[in-house]
Amino acid sequence: MMPSHAGPSPNDAPAVAQGASGAADFRAAMRELAAGVTIITAGREHGRRGLTATAVCSVSAEPPTLLVCVNRSAEGHAAITESGSFCVNVIAAEHLPLAERFAGRDGARGAERFAQGEWGALATGAPVLADAIAAFDCQLLQAIDAGTHTVFLGAVTATTVSPQRAALLYRAGAFAATG
Repeated sequence: MMPSHAGPSPNDAPAVAQGASGAADFRAAMRELAAGVTIITAGREHGRRGLTATAVCSVSAEPPTLLVCVNRSAEGHAAITESGSFCVNVIAAEHLPLAERFAGRDGARGAERFAQGEWGALATGAPVLADAIAAFDCQLLQAIDAGTHTVFLGAVTATTVSPQRAALLYRAGAFAATG
């Protein structure tokens, strides 16, 4: 008699949650999606605001467009809508203290967060981290409400690139360096 192969045994299968996924299950699963860490900034002078984010994605190279997803309760949300622009700063491993600061982990709020790091501006005037691995200065094109967040589409008006360092990643509730 020929042995038959019925596929992997049940012991080889990953754990699968039964039923509909709730918000807590969704967040737990999303924490496993490793992503590059950015600081999204907007506003000028004392109205500058920023937040640490991983929800950033290229939309189009022609014309250069990207999207960011920002919680409507975040300080940076109002700064983006009021200024009509934002900057996505891709940060290096050595920027971990800034990532934590802009994530609210040190208690700094508002424009106070910009007291650390060297900040400048490009075309739109949104704050740009001088030594970011890359920065995308964007003019707001469209805002789409989606649940608790807004998806902001931005036309890239200027960029900077300085890639000779390890990038900062986020997965499973922790920051880690590439390479």
